[in-house]
Amino acid sequence: LEGDANGRGFAYPIPTYNITRDFDWESSNAKLLFEMTSKFGTPYFQNFINSDLNPEDVRSMCCRLQLDKRELRKRGGGLFGSDEFTGSLGVVTINLPRIGYLASSEADFYGRLGRMMDLASESLMAKRKVINHLLDAGLFPYTKRYLKHLNNHFNTIGLVGMNECLLNFTGNPITENSARNFALDILDFMRSRMADYQEETGELFNLEATPAESTSYRLAKHDRKHYPDIITSGDKDPFYTNSTQLPVDFTEDIFDALDMQDDLQTKYTGGTVFHGFLGERIKDWEACRELVKTIAAGYHLPYFTISPVFSVCPVHGYLEGEHFQCPKCQKEQESAIDKEIAGLETLKSKLEEAVK
Repeated sequence: LEGDANGRGFAYPIPTYNITRDFDWESSNAKLLFEMTSKFGTPYFQNFINSDLNPEDVRSMCCRLQLDKRELRKRGGGLFGSDEFTGSLGVVTINLPRIGYLASSEADFYGRLGRMMDLASESLMAKRKVINHLLDAGLFPYTKRYLKHLNNHFNTIGLVGMNECLLNFTGNPITENSARNFALDILDFMRSRMADYQEETGELFNLEATPAESTSYRLAKHDRKHYPDIITSGDKDPFYTNSTQLPVDFTEDIFDALDMQDDLQTKYTGGTVFHGFLGERIKDWEACRELVKTIAAGYHLPYFTISPVFSVCPVHGYLEGEHFQCPKCQKEQESAIDKEIAGLETLKSKLEEAVK
């Protein structure tokens, strides 16, 4: 709860808590959990209250990968099956804004998207083939010892820039109902195509809202260079909005954002996360608890965080809210200046008395 030596929260490891119907909201551990959440926003929450999933159905790894294991029961379950050994073998992210910019019609759009997905699936299958060859050749002895094989690992396809894709193709942002409905159709198309890949190859595929931390900037910069009039976010430094997220400055109302994201986030089979950004720390841990409870019970999205904004001063540590200059340091500097001015005024008075 105190953070590190400078007052910063610990970015890793990221603890994920399963919010189930029998979650103990009143325990001392829950109090510590929501105190940490309200201050740093460290924990991630998996929603098992308002869905048909059980905690055993999903394995969550790091910040976003959420593997739907229900398909694996046919392959890795049973009496001696080992459903625990799942993961993602690789991720390919589709550049949706360029497709939206180049497509001349809806049929052309889906044709371009389908071809990109075919390339993605081929590259992932090629990677699997190489890794399996190296695994069998003994180059990954620890992996071979503990996993035995990679048959239960997924080929993951993700996307970036749905908002900019819609702006380029339809002229409307993802916040408009018509555009959001088209986004849902796109996700359904991608899910259906990946189900086809899975059926044709026998390999596992899933759809993920890939984080795209650097990809969102790199692809936007590359596209702006080759297509100067393509719509991106950002002015001087272009970027694409992460997956199907809302524009970064669209709303500060967490429930507006939840209403617009709920149906989109449930389309992903490989992982997604909703970040509930707050302007500053929630001072009452019970209020934070009630917020988490409300989200888990009122929405279907599988994975979410409470993310309060905070700043860290090298001298004074943790500061609530966003500060580009530490108010405590500023106050101390102003106090020192006032003290120096008072000293100069005293010296001036003494000099004037001496002259008289």
